[in-house]
Amino acid sequence: MFHWKKILPITLHGSLRQLYTSRLLQKAVIINGKEIANEIQNELRATVQSWINNDKKRPKLVAIKIGNDPASKVYVERKMKAANFIGIENYTIHLEENSSQQDLLKEIDYLNKDENVDGILVQLPLPKHMNEHEVCQAIVPNKDVDGFHLQNLGSLASNSNGIIPATALAVKELIIRSNIETFGKNAVVVGRSKHVGLPIALLLHADSRDEIGALDMTTTICHRHTPHTELEKLTKLADLIVVAAGIPGLITKEMEM
Repeated sequence: MFHWKKILPITLHGSLRQLYTSRLLQKAVIINGKEIANEIQNELRATVQSWINNDKKRPKLVAIKIGNDPASKVYVERKMKAANFIGIENYTIHLEENSSQQDLLKEIDYLNKDENVDGILVQLPLPKHMNEHEVCQAIVPNKDVDGFHLQNLGSLASNSNGIIPATALAVKELIIRSNIETFGKNAVVVGRSKHVGLPIALLLHADSRDEIGALDMTTTICHRHTPHTELEKLTKLADLIVVAAGIPGLITKEMEM
């Protein structure tokens, strides 16, 4: 089966990320995520073609979208467009907003058992009547391209090989490809969600000598209940700030210096 570990950073496409150095250096490094995403996609296109040239099956990704949320529609279309570019066969299953969770789980179970399907992606957020945790755990770990299954998150926490959540892996790629020094440096991650903030923090702080090749940083996680004065104090001491809180303008210029 095709391994999804190196495919995930394609979700960087079309985005910008900003990572700030400490007040000791008194400068900011602005990173163009779109440029790096294009670079990664070209590399992955060559990887997939090499895989196929070795008489192996073209990888197949299936996305499931529930309802008609405009943002979800855009996200899925971008992912499928990237998959098309790098040579991954793909299609999207559309379920109605009022579909039951059981309907969704049946689709997932069918895809889990389909040997022609290598990866499954359920677009979040789900309708309110569905349980996100139960749905994410229904996907078998080796087809869980989002890396949200407990087995994959556990592998990340133990510095073992597994599928890493896309945003966390994207942050790592941004840092590495921008030649930002991380060994022994201080990082602040603003946001603690199990799908974004926590995986980012785990990748930043883990030992680079282990299987996942992490970044050896001293990492602090802040969140909505971190007092503003404490947040400002921590960000001023940080060599690297990654904001994943979904609140525009949360980090001001004064908090970075």
